[in-house]
Amino acid sequence: MKSKEKVNAVIEFKSNGNIAVDFDDEYGSDFLYTGPNPSPDSRPNVNAKDEWGSIWENIGVSQLGEVKEFPLIDWVNKSDLHIPDIKDHNRWIGVESIDDKVRDLFLVGFGISIYERIHFIRGLENTWIDIHENRDELNWLLDILTDMNLYCIEKYRKAGLDGFITCDDWGLQDRLMINPTHFREIWKSHYAKIYETAHKAGLKTFLHSCGYITEILDDLIEIGLDVIQMDQQENMGLDKLSKRFAGRITFFNPVDIQAVLPYATEYLQD
Repeated sequence: MKSKEKVNAVIEFKSNGNIAVDFDDEYGSDFLYTGPNPSPDSRPNVNAKDEWGSIWENIGVSQLGEVKEFPLIDWVNKSDLHIPDIKDHNRWIGVESIDDKVRDLFLVGFGISIYERIHFIRGLENTWIDIHENRDELNWLLDILTDMNLYCIEKYRKAGLDGFITCDDWGLQDRLMINPTHFREIWKSHYAKIYETAHKAGLKTFLHSCGYITEILDDLIEIGLDVIQMDQQENMGLDKLSKRFAGRITFFNPVDIQAVLPYATEYLQD
């Protein structure tokens, strides 16, 4: 079975135990990832400014830095916000020239985060305040990010990709960062539009989201999320996740990177 067929079978619950994998080059992967280059969603891996004007601090060992200066502290200045041009042809050269030799793999295109990118621009506290005091402005920015994702999806449709993934960490250790009601009032419809468009383009939908997110998994399933990719599933409980969501959504997870990976005893089997 080709990788593409294997991944589709897993997502559609037809795998018969033939599980797709996503390891590094040494062990092999059924996936290949692509996207705009540079991506408007990129985070500098050094101390630098991103395309939106957010100034990042990063110690240089990963792309998981921290924004120290936000480009849109006051909504009065929203017209000054630099919005990256997602339609710049140079971003899409790599996507448009995918080698036919890799098309047996399941090809996944990256989109733009619609929660994290907002608090990278506004700051987390301001974003939470916006939920209560500045919803029109918040939706203005959400519309921009959603439209960026719709453009990405169209490019991926034309390039013959198989999946579409965005990344938004929604969870704390034991709850969602915001009231789930506010997720449903503000973000849910934007995700729904993205997932509906992706499905019409023939793309399976993926979301990376860490933390405790069970409070919104039902919502995400309802609006068309096919695959949830998370790295901290133990804090929600594997039995609980299985009982509530088995057969309703595909889980795409490593060994839990917080509760297991740092502490598990390594052993080798001959």
